[in-house]
Amino acid sequence: MGEEKKEVKETKEVKEEGKEKKTEGKKSFLSENALEIITVILLGITALLTAWASYVGSIHGGNQATNYATSNNLASDGNSLYNAAVQTLSQDMSIWNTIASYEVEILYADSAKDNAAIEANVWKLQWFCEDNLPENMAAAIGYDVEKFTDGNNDTQDILNWLKDDKAITSPFTSQEFIDKYFDEANAKLEEAEKTIEQGKQDNANGDKFSLVTVLYSVALFMLGIVGVFKNPTNKKFVLLVSVVCLIIAVVFMVTIPLPTSGGIFG
Repeated sequence: MGEEKKEVKETKEVKEEGKEKKTEGKKSFLSENALEIITVILLGITALLTAWASYVGSIHGGNQATNYATSNNLASDGNSLYNAAVQTLSQDMSIWNTIASYEVEILYADSAKDNAAIEANVWKLQWFCEDNLPENMAAAIGYDVEKFTDGNNDTQDILNWLKDDKAITSPFTSQEFIDKYFDEANAKLEEAEKTIEQGKQDNANGDKFSLVTVLYSVALFMLGIVGVFKNPTNKKFVLLVSVVCLIIAVVFMVTIPLPTSGGIFG
């Protein structure tokens, strides 16, 4: 009986030693010290990423304000150029009406063989065109200022010119000719539109970086309370949740375009 009790006792001790070894094996995976080190490292990384996201988001915000201000200035310049183009167009239409009236007088005098009237109206046309005819209209109607005012058979040169349909057709019947008056204004307004769209994009990107900062803050909070829990399982669970938040924030952040200018981006 004594020997049997001794064998049972030894068997129990062996089992208890096995349990202790298993417990030690379990404890060796993410021990308290390992959890603390991982938590501290993740806290540092998350803090740096939070600062980076805040910095980039502030640059986007600054670029948004700059682009909005620049767009307003460009739009103002474009509107001024547009109004100036309207005035120039109106003036040039008036110039064409005067030229057309001289052309009619010359053609009528030519048909009536009234040389005096021809010479008089040719002189008026020469004088008026030399002082008032813009280059774009001269090219459109084919009027050669130098040739028609060189004193060498000017009257006949002008009569020959009037036989060309281009000379007696209003250049303002061409939409392309009219649109050229507004090219500079339209370019400014288009640039203003592109700039404000960039400002809107900066605004959207800044909002996204703000959301990334919130996610990092959640991860920081979760990492900060890891040490509060006494149960290792709870600690590991909270740490896992914080890591998931951190990964989501990082993946989201790398998909957001960086600023094109400002700060370290030039």
